[in-house]
Amino acid sequence: MSRSSFLLAVLMCICVSSQAQSYQPAPVNLKARQTFQDNKYGMFIHWGLSSVLGNGEWVMNNRNIKVEDYKRLLRAFNPVDFDAAQWVRTAKNAGMKYIVFITRHHDGFSNWDTKYSDWKITNTPYGKDVLKMLAAECKKQGIKLGLYYSLLDWYRSDYPYETGRTGKGTGRTAKSDYASYLQFMKNQLTELLTNYGEIMSIWFDGHWDQTAPEGSKDRNSRIDWKYDEIYGLIHKLQPQCMIGNNHHLSPLDGEDFQMFERDLPGENKSGLSFQKASAELPLETCETLNGAWGYNITDRNYKTTGKVIQLLVGAAGRNANLLLNIGPMPNGLIQSEFTDTLALAGKWLQQYGESVYGTRKGPVAPQSWGVSTQKGKFVYLHLFKNPENNKIEIDGWQQKIKTASLLTGKAAIRVEQQSGRLIIPTDAISVTGPDTIIRLELE
Repeated sequence: MSRSSFLLAVLMCICVSSQAQSYQPAPVNLKARQTFQDNKYGMFIHWGLSSVLGNGEWVMNNRNIKVEDYKRLLRAFNPVDFDAAQWVRTAKNAGMKYIVFITRHHDGFSNWDTKYSDWKITNTPYGKDVLKMLAAECKKQGIKLGLYYSLLDWYRSDYPYETGRTGKGTGRTAKSDYASYLQFMKNQLTELLTNYGEIMSIWFDGHWDQTAPEGSKDRNSRIDWKYDEIYGLIHKLQPQCMIGNNHHLSPLDGEDFQMFERDLPGENKSGLSFQKASAELPLETCETLNGAWGYNITDRNYKTTGKVIQLLVGAAGRNANLLLNIGPMPNGLIQSEFTDTLALAGKWLQQYGESVYGTRKGPVAPQSWGVSTQKGKFVYLHLFKNPENNKIEIDGWQQKIKTASLLTGKAAIRVEQQSGRLIIPTDAISVTGPDTIIRLELE
């Protein structure tokens, strides 16, 4: 064999080996992905020790609070009004189908009774395992439960803080040890996936701490996170559990869904979403109900019910879920500004939910007037506002339409089909509220 032939053979072996090692999701995982896409709408809950300071979940970093000072909050966190049943009812009444709960944010505080750290909620005056109660209540009320878990840590010294972008002012001086930190994360993830029942997803965050800022040409990580080990552990413990990572990059091998922070797929208003939307994996947009993730006592930038509905429908029209965040108060209560808006959006879904739940993006790409969704033979055109010239014009339409009407009305709507072009006059339609829906039944 010639030298060139030998090298070619080696390269082919490497390629085959690489393909053999790539992640192959289990059938139960593929089924979970479909259920996830059908559910469309979830509640994100940012809450924990940082809530005590009422200045968002980044307060430790933003105010450069030293670890030794931040520790003093442990005796101040006493969420006596926490009610897991009320949290889950709030999500359910809103029409949400799943909850993603912060188990450990960047301050390293664990919201469950972990054996691997004293920096946990069961060492506060409250002393109870809120995750255990929340998991039991989700199961009781038929809500899926996902768990957020931070990869970065502003508290522990074994996290590679020297090369990180954040947490520089928390006073750590000891040399980091990623092998130790990796084992710590594996131990905690094993607890979460062993002691709290079936978990819908693990929602990772913090990868970006070890990369150049979003939008940079080179966003390679400065450390090897050992995702093959972390992801492999999760899929071994619970094969159906979906893994997502908020790294603001294209999906990595072993991930089951792709997320977009504060952006609908294809948009980049936040400056975080330079990545393209995956055509293979389920998509999810996470957004806040006001301006903050964690409790912020001065933040009154509340979204209206109409805005929430358009976010949800806008996500569905782009083949994505909406994970809408609340930041409960440190006492454990969800403030009325959140519950009232969520309840009103839930009433809207009771009436119009068929155009959202179980759908996928429709045949019409997002337009200035709105989006489309589809479920089987039904296509839903969601009008957020009246289209220009009082008519919807769609080129390349090939399917014949059997009926056309408003979703809540029986009166037929006139449609014109000619030479691959669909025209729907809207001058006779009252486009009011956050979303006026035309239902097309295909032949």
